[in-house]
Amino acid sequence: MTGTAGRRPNVLLVMVDQLAAGWLPAYGHAVTRAPHLTALAREGVVFERAYCASPLCGPSRSAMLTGRLPSSTGVFDNAAEWPAAMPTVVHALRFAGYRTVLAGKMHFVGPDQLHGYEERLTTDVYPASFDWTPDWSLPSGTRLPWYHNAESLLMAGVRESAMQTDYDDEVCFHAVRKLRELARDGDDRPFFLTVSFTNPHDPWEVRRRHWELYDGVDVGRPSAGRATDPLSDGLRAMCGLDDRPLTEEEEARARRAYLAAVSYADERIGEVLAALAECGHAGDTIVVFTADHGELLGEHGLWYKMSFFDPSARVPLVVRVPGGAAGRVSAPVSHLDLAPTLAELAGADLGSDELHGTSLVPVMAGGERPGDVAAEYLAEGVTEPAVMIRRGRHKYVRCGEDSDQLFDLDADPNELESVADAETSAALREASEARWDLAGLRRRVVESQRRRHEVSRALAEGAHTPWDHQPHVDATRQYVRAGAAGRHRPGERPVGGELPGEEPTPT
Repeated sequence: MTGTAGRRPNVLLVMVDQLAAGWLPAYGHAVTRAPHLTALAREGVVFERAYCASPLCGPSRSAMLTGRLPSSTGVFDNAAEWPAAMPTVVHALRFAGYRTVLAGKMHFVGPDQLHGYEERLTTDVYPASFDWTPDWSLPSGTRLPWYHNAESLLMAGVRESAMQTDYDDEVCFHAVRKLRELARDGDDRPFFLTVSFTNPHDPWEVRRRHWELYDGVDVGRPSAGRATDPLSDGLRAMCGLDDRPLTEEEEARARRAYLAAVSYADERIGEVLAALAECGHAGDTIVVFTADHGELLGEHGLWYKMSFFDPSARVPLVVRVPGGAAGRVSAPVSHLDLAPTLAELAGADLGSDELHGTSLVPVMAGGERPGDVAAEYLAEGVTEPAVMIRRGRHKYVRCGEDSDQLFDLDADPNELESVADAETSAALREASEARWDLAGLRRRVVESQRRRHEVSRALAEGAHTPWDHQPHVDATRQYVRAGAAGRHRPGERPVGGELPGEEPTPT
């Protein structure tokens, strides 16, 4: 497609962290208040059954930007390096002439903190180091200090200033300011702006006005009881959820705080979308909204993510194309489809790397997505690769020698009982064996962990040189400056500043 006067469209990718599709009004939730996302969904194409490629931050994000599964890229967990030579859709759009900008979280690990972005406006909220590397060589049940645990659930409640909200306030501020700058700086290139918030990731410490949105509201209780499959048992043990079970009151407070965090994120997203419209770009900008993975919120006796149950693995995905029709797509799709979709919409070439996703542009026009939807989990809480295949109405889950699970999501949307369908199970097991060499994948994961632990131990000694992104501003190019570094031709606008005699542009 093309934008105004034949110009290629801008692209705005808005992300949040740990938001399951099912907790949004656009996906049928009756209680959550998210008016800006609800409006966006009315105007765009809503993918009702979109799945992340891995229910964990770093691996999921790598799959979104590359169109490749974590087993292919080596981004197995939240401390696995993103190779600088790994092409992303950001590289493709930049090579095609786009101005590429990132504000917020992306969980890049390693020295390359850009991966195709020209500008990164904020630091990340999480470390870029190898410190959170799992260790499958440890005895079963060993807990590392950085694992999720119930403490973050007990922290849920009102706090006017908290790390998560402070970070997202900064992300929103820089994103809005960048949109205003893009509208005035005279750069004719289309832009690809990614705005990535950390809410509603735990801990859910929220401001009172968002907490009070749910005063007297029944936030519900988990509808799916405790799952007893080995994968769920391992995740529950890893987080220590049975060591200190939540009371009903604590559970309700955590669920209320989570919904309040969703409302906070919706408010920030509304500010970004309003700035897009106010700067005159709403009519020539594709807007994509998604989350890296979901949140279980007590379903199946589990919290957080790391599971293939729908509240963890199923994500919101909305695409609004200027002039395009709104609608809903019920067929299962994948985050792996996002990179080829963005490339096609922007007229960019993703290169020669083999992709595991397919463009959703034909699907948005009423076509069918070919093939299965696949996902992997290769991090803490397991010691064998866990994999998932979604084919039509069925979801198949496999982890090591544990019993395979098969769910019929049409008949059993809450995934309460694995069905005894030998023919379908055999077909999907065969598909999993054709897609993955699980024994070989396990060896690669363990070797990657070993190398990273070795490097991390060494880097802990002596002088520390962090990989974390350090945003910097060249003050000699801001506002009004004199001297060689700040000299401007008549009529030229300093970067991020005003001409002499102008009133400052409000931000």
